[in-house]
Amino acid sequence: MREDIRAVEDKALSAWPALQQMTHGGWLLRQSRGYTKRSNSVQPLWTEPGADLRGMVGYCEDAYHRAGLPTIFKITPLCEPCGLDGRLDEYGYALTDRSQVLIRSLEEQLAVPSADGLRVDAVLTEEWLAAASAILPLKPGQRETASAMLADSSLRRGFFLLSSGDMPVAIGLGVVDDGYLGLFDIATSPAHRNRGHAERLARHILSWGQAHGAHSSYLQVVDGNVPAQRLYAKLGYARLYDYWYRMRWP
Repeated sequence: MREDIRAVEDKALSAWPALQQMTHGGWLLRQSRGYTKRSNSVQPLWTEPGADLRGMVGYCEDAYHRAGLPTIFKITPLCEPCGLDGRLDEYGYALTDRSQVLIRSLEEQLAVPSADGLRVDAVLTEEWLAAASAILPLKPGQRETASAMLADSSLRRGFFLLSSGDMPVAIGLGVVDDGYLGLFDIATSPAHRNRGHAERLARHILSWGQAHGAHSSYLQVVDGNVPAQRLYAKLGYARLYDYWYRMRWP
């Protein structure tokens, strides 16, 4: 299971980029003007036995303080057995956004729903960004950062936009990397929820990923998002591991 976790973590880091990143003692420091914890946190990829954790944490704190950001650590099963989570608790870091990583196989042929109202683009478009800004929603500064983060990639990507007439009702992003399909930003307009739009969109992303060589699919969902968890269980996803963030302001 540990190798499965490492594979998904590696793919997710590439699929959801950061504007800036640097390494320090096996830790990856990512910064993107504060937009999403995923792109503004320390990813402890590995830690040397006997490492000076207090010194390493202090280094990270200085880096994020200079950027005007809180210091955030992503805690996964890969962080152990160094005991980082417990040490961060001692240092006053609050636990937040406990989440699950789900995975499913794409080995079997998938049923594909109607494509009416569906648009798929290989690159970020103004139409997708405008829909994302309205549905998620995004503030002007967040929209600018999202545009910069998602503008270019060497990975195969699909920007999915589902509309009813001229009204965007759901969005999603699929990223294929070496057989793994990641699903990101699956969201439905509040006025159009509970009508099956998210399921329809997700099924199209899964079929698209399968057509582009993906054998497995992963996604992340917050613990408290029960409707999303029900949807993904219906789509055949199962829990692989949990992660959470430890955060502290200067």
